[in-house]
Parts: sequence; C-alpha cells; structure tokens
Amino acid sequence: MTAFTRSILIAGALGVAACARIIPTPASEIPPVNAVTVRSEVAANLASDARAWNSGDLDAFLSAYLPSDSTTFVTNRGVLHGMTSIRAAYVDRFKAGARRDSLRFDSLEIDVLAPGVINAIAFYVLTRGDSVISRGPTSLVMRWNNGRWRIIHDHSS
Repeated sequence: MTAFTRSILIAGALGVAACARIIPTPASEIPPVNAVTVRSEVAANLASDARAWNSGDLDAFLSAYLPSDSTTFVTNRGVLHGMTSIRAAYVDRFKAGARRDSLRFDSLEIDVLAPGVINAIAFYVLTRGDSVISRGPTSLVMRWNNGRWRIIHDHSS
C-alpha cells in the first residue's frame, strides 16, 4: 500500500468518525425558518431552562443541551466537551442546600445560521431577592433536534 493510499484511507476513516458523532436531523424534519416562530420557541425553551434552574432540577436544566460528546460549553476555565463535563460544571450548584440565585434571560436575539441551526444571543440575569447578583451575555448555537431547539455550543460570560 502506498503512502498516498494510506493517507486517503485515513482521511476517509476520520471523515466517517467525525460524521458519526452527531446524527443530524433529516432535512424533512426541520421546520421552515420563520424568525418569529423560532424566536418564540427559543424564548419558551430559555424560560423552561430558567424554571428548571430555579427549582433545582439539574436534569431538566441540562435537557436544553444536545446529549452529545461534541456539545461544548465555554467557561472562564476553558472549553468543556460533552455532557459529562457540562454536568460536572453545574452539579455543585444543584446539591441540596447549595445557593443558586434565581435565573432569567433578557434581550433575546436570534440569527438563523442554516436550516435547523441558529445562534441565540441573550443576557442571563441572576438575582437574589430584588438584587441583581450577576448579568452577562450568552451566545447559544442551537440545532433543531427531535422537535425542539437544543444547545450545541454555549458561551456564557
């Protein structure tokens, strides 16, 4: 086998492995892009995520993310890859007795990147009583998956 043939086989194997990480939603299952509808759906998802956070339901909160090893979350400590790492980043905040300020999202903007892929930009707001404890931008790349928008890349600062 020549070096060129080996290179082609290796490149092909890597391509197959990369494609196997996420099974895309078939185009026939991706709804037509309507900015108003997409914004409404994502706003409802973020409100649901905030309710899950505020009630201490880690599993419901994490259900917003696509359960994949290629899902990423950018933190001030680095990039987390996959749901095991993302869960580990949040688990202490959801332990019994842990302080978890109340979450809401403001100023949602949607940018359609491709059929079934959007970027949602908003501000997260954490409050304690009537005081804002923390507020910052969040950029969420989301993919249409199993009838809903799921986070595939979260960058919140």
